[in-house]
Amino acid sequence: MKPLVFISLLLIVTGLNSCGLGGSGFGRATGAAYEVIVVMSKDAWNSNAGAAVREELTAPVPYLLNAESSMSYTHALPDQLSGFLRFIRNILVVTIDKKMYTKVSLLREDNKWATGQLILYLNAPDAQSLETYLSENQRVLVNYFNKEEMKRTADFLRESYSPTVLEKVRDRFGISIYAPFDIKSFNDTNENVLWFTNNAKIGQTHLLVYTFPYVDTNTFTLDYLVAKRDSIAKLVVPGAHPGSYMTTEKRVVDYFATTLNGKYCGVLRGLWRMEGDMMGGPFVSFARVDEPNRRVIVTEGFVYEPNKDKRNYIRRIEAALYTTRFADELN
Repeated sequence: MKPLVFISLLLIVTGLNSCGLGGSGFGRATGAAYEVIVVMSKDAWNSNAGAAVREELTAPVPYLLNAESSMSYTHALPDQLSGFLRFIRNILVVTIDKKMYTKVSLLREDNKWATGQLILYLNAPDAQSLETYLSENQRVLVNYFNKEEMKRTADFLRESYSPTVLEKVRDRFGISIYAPFDIKSFNDTNENVLWFTNNAKIGQTHLLVYTFPYVDTNTFTLDYLVAKRDSIAKLVVPGAHPGSYMTTEKRVVDYFATTLNGKYCGVLRGLWRMEGDMMGGPFVSFARVDEPNRRVIVTEGFVYEPNKDKRNYIRRIEAALYTTRFADELN
């Protein structure tokens, strides 16, 4: 992929921001979400090691209709990091030096030159060991940056969110979730389901919140959660044509287990499609047990954008899912 062309604009913006820094010398980090500056010598960048770094950063985002890079990148030489590029939000510094290092290491540093900044240092004694490390630890860099971007977005959503979503889910389910501000329209024709959307012409984003009784641990399986998802979607998410409805694309869906707020969370990721219509896109859903009420609460985001990349849209709504709090988790 070709390097980005946003550096000049960032230099101007960062220069303006830095003029207003307080006594601490720290301002907000600049740069767009999911973009990273790779600081690496020219020789290393043009070698197989540089190619391995680029391949890692541009690994395709899973569960999208078309291939999209996990990160966008720009290359900078080490001496360029002494200028305004220091204030970029995501920086990857790659150093290959057999005199300094005997093995590969990956270190992180937060907020070194700006608030909200993540710097990763990838050090190696030689190019071959770096290539081997990235081959054996695929997506290690992407996962670091992606997790940090999710956190940044979630923090932003807690400050700028949709009051409509927050109020409706609190009234209906007794939980809170901070959805993007533009998600304002809703459908609540079913007492166990709320469906919100931004109704946008570009980047149409939806949020589903629904609940069902918790029976046993067999609930948290791929087949059970997909079947439950399909039953809800068929009921409340119709297509444009009579008789059409949303369903899960069974060939492209997976189940993962994680934790959210210290509790078990079942995650579905995959593609949805319209039965009887030519529509589809990515979705992600979080399923958790609300133990006091013996129920499962599912929060799901899905995106419809047939003409543009979907990476940032689905990641933004996923970040909103991470803000979900049950009644016993609310401060």
